[in-house]
Amino acid sequence: MHRLFLLLAGTFLVWRLEGAEPEKSVVQIMNFSQQPAWDAPWRFDPVRRSSGTGFVIAKKRIMTNAHVVSWAKQILVRRYQDPKPYLAKVSYIAHDCDLAVLSVEDESFFDGLDELPLGNLPKVRSTVVTYGYPAGGEQISYTRGVVSRIEMQSYVHIGNRSLLTVQTDAAINPGNSGGPVIQDDQVVGVAFQGAGGLENTGYFIPPQVIQHFLKDIEDGTYHGFPQAGVRLVALQNPAYRKYLKAPGDRGARIDGVLSIPSTEAVVKPDDILLQVGDYEVGSDGTILYSGNRLGVSVAFQDAQHGEKVPLRIWRDGAEVRTEVPVFVYQEDRNTGNQYDVLPRYYIHGGLVFTPLSHEYLKTFGRNWADSANNEVIYELYYRRGETPKAARREPIMLATVLAHPANSNVGVKARAMVNRINGKRIERLEDVIEAFETNTKGQHLIEFMPDNSFECIDRTAAKDATGDILKSYGIAGDRRL
Repeated sequence: MHRLFLLLAGTFLVWRLEGAEPEKSVVQIMNFSQQPAWDAPWRFDPVRRSSGTGFVIAKKRIMTNAHVVSWAKQILVRRYQDPKPYLAKVSYIAHDCDLAVLSVEDESFFDGLDELPLGNLPKVRSTVVTYGYPAGGEQISYTRGVVSRIEMQSYVHIGNRSLLTVQTDAAINPGNSGGPVIQDDQVVGVAFQGAGGLENTGYFIPPQVIQHFLKDIEDGTYHGFPQAGVRLVALQNPAYRKYLKAPGDRGARIDGVLSIPSTEAVVKPDDILLQVGDYEVGSDGTILYSGNRLGVSVAFQDAQHGEKVPLRIWRDGAEVRTEVPVFVYQEDRNTGNQYDVLPRYYIHGGLVFTPLSHEYLKTFGRNWADSANNEVIYELYYRRGETPKAARREPIMLATVLAHPANSNVGVKARAMVNRINGKRIERLEDVIEAFETNTKGQHLIEFMPDNSFECIDRTAAKDATGDILKSYGIAGDRRL
């Protein structure tokens, strides 16, 4: 099984650069970044240096990957064959589609540089050339390859979103991230990830995704790629199609709907989705998109946040024409990689509480899925989809216990999921604070999942000790909300 990995070490004008040299508009990017420690959320990891690639677009801006400039403390950019570094900053960043736009403080950086125009989705078997600054040298590199596949693919940077992706056998190595993929003097993609275990396999972000990002930021705010919240399954069993009174061999069955009121008002389970926008839905849940068979989710992703998408559905033996508004879905944010926002936490009596998240689980080690409790895995990734009414808005973990006499008898030391505190069911971090601060009994009673184990700390001792604990461990405050 191969593993995807990232490649770290306004509006485009659609015209051709006759006789141009695209490499002059390709820049090297150096990012000095610092990430928080998710299991000790008041701390930060050391500053690290990484490099990537970008290219000049309209309005004196640089396009690159979001993962090239994430958690940036300082960003430096260099022109083609120019040793001088220039300071840059992030203007817009889109973690769901792994794209970012940079501005440069000294606009003379752009003197003599042409913006690279955006082309169309390349055809399978056509040839492309990637430009970038991969690891192993300081000079720009060029690699030629063939477009081998176009499909929906998981974007590693965010981890829990799949968008349109183009596969190529052109060499895309660490440091190539953010570099342009060129065909006929036009940008047809942005290099962004590779696949471990596979040879001659790299991926780039296609023009449709780039255009969506650029259109989104025209109003000064990036919203993201919307979701309809519809789970679709193939409807190819003739008996089942007859049971649902399905027309011909078109359409796939809606198996479930996320708890999105605007979607629930329009569609329901066992509806048959016949068409999304201009795309007819096959019985396997795919559409024909620019000559490629793709999952139907790509049709919803064409829309911007808040727009309505026309639908044709089959319900109770009759066709229904309707439309569904689509929005950026944030309820599953903690199941993906997180950026830009520091982790939330609360400390009381040396007990450190923080939200359960994908980032937190990664602190368990490389094989975190084997190390973490099955109940924790289920709570984060599956409960919302299977039993949404029982799901917690923000499951809370006891991340660690900062040793002190006030908590010396606490047997649960870390990595335990909290169920109740002083009888209050914990739905989010604010509930932890309220449960401690409103308790009038002599002790705090904490219940953990999944085995309902209990721990108890003295209320007065915990309150009195918190200030000393923060001071002795060098922690600025008891909370970050």
